[in-house]
Amino acid sequence: MRRFAGCCRFVWNKALALKKEAWQNEKKSLSYCALAGLLKDWKGDPDTSFLKDAHSQILQQALKDLDRAYTNFFQGRAGYPRFHKRGIRDSFRYPQGYKLDEGNSRIYLPKIGWMRYRKSREIVEEIRNVTVSLKNDRWYIALQTEREIPEPVHPSSSSVGIDMGIARFATLSDGSFYLPLDSFRKHEKQLARAQKALSRKQKFSQNWYKAKKRVSQIHEDIANARKDFLHKTSAAISKNHALVVLENLQVRNMSGSAKGTLENPGRCVKSKSGLNKAILDQGWFEFRRQLEYKLSWRGGNLILVPPQNTSRRCSVCGYISKENRPSQAQFRCLSCGQKANADENAAMNILAAGLAASACGEDIRPGRILFPAASAKQEPAEIPRTELVSA
Repeated sequence: MRRFAGCCRFVWNKALALKKEAWQNEKKSLSYCALAGLLKDWKGDPDTSFLKDAHSQILQQALKDLDRAYTNFFQGRAGYPRFHKRGIRDSFRYPQGYKLDEGNSRIYLPKIGWMRYRKSREIVEEIRNVTVSLKNDRWYIALQTEREIPEPVHPSSSSVGIDMGIARFATLSDGSFYLPLDSFRKHEKQLARAQKALSRKQKFSQNWYKAKKRVSQIHEDIANARKDFLHKTSAAISKNHALVVLENLQVRNMSGSAKGTLENPGRCVKSKSGLNKAILDQGWFEFRRQLEYKLSWRGGNLILVPPQNTSRRCSVCGYISKENRPSQAQFRCLSCGQKANADENAAMNILAAGLAASACGEDIRPGRILFPAASAKQEPAEIPRTELVSA
């Protein structure tokens, strides 16, 4: 399996180099058919005759994946294809030729044979392809199936606004909230010890490989814990609410470094570094991505609204002021005197903004920014009030 993954990586890199060279020299783009014709010559070359050991269709599939990557790049859905490195996302895909024996939990892979597997979920309908991948010295198999899905109708009709934060991972406009998992913080000391042990090993020795594997295992534990938390939280929200409104947070800008330059050094660098670490540990963008597709599965919608002044605006009278929030957790309106949790107040404003956009007849396709950014100079009367919630 490592050899097969290595052959696919070699074919990808060689084809990518040829496509780049053809474009730079001749302004010509090599198609999949042209590259597939060269694949036979590569197998006949004594220097690359090792490609004969791999199944021919997994090599062809690597070329198809490269062609699709170029299509995604030119259509603006992804970045420019990059060369693959050994040990990073090693995988290969069978479009056909496999056999499945669910009764004995076995699968037959061409040129490999029968292998046992542990099933994590039921296999529904017809299998279209099989992907084998390596992650931290563990092999995983993914079976892609095809089935007819009727038009979904969400069982609920409720709407909710969500304010993302650090002390509270997600605060809902109905008053409920989810505490953060902080998976990196829980494993931070353990990871530091493992990285220190790795730095003391002679590079590329057997002990170095063992220590490196230990570091990779801790990183995988952190990622798996975070992913499990995000899936459970997003599944619970998408099941109970048909319309979810989120702030369109720019996480990259929020987690930027505060060091500055030699001429203009930054301020509060240490505290900003801790804040950046806490923000990146939450996984806000992944949470938004999961909410979007899970709501789409169930017939719901996700609306994004600009985050300006959601934490400074009173959800009752609409008055905007920086002094409305005397502390991180408290909100006290200087105009009407309303007192509430700051995150709950922000969640109410987020919901009101999303409902105002949908009430104006806007198209509520998932992920679209619907509500224009509010200016701090606006009068309270021009800002959506809580009466819009009932509308």
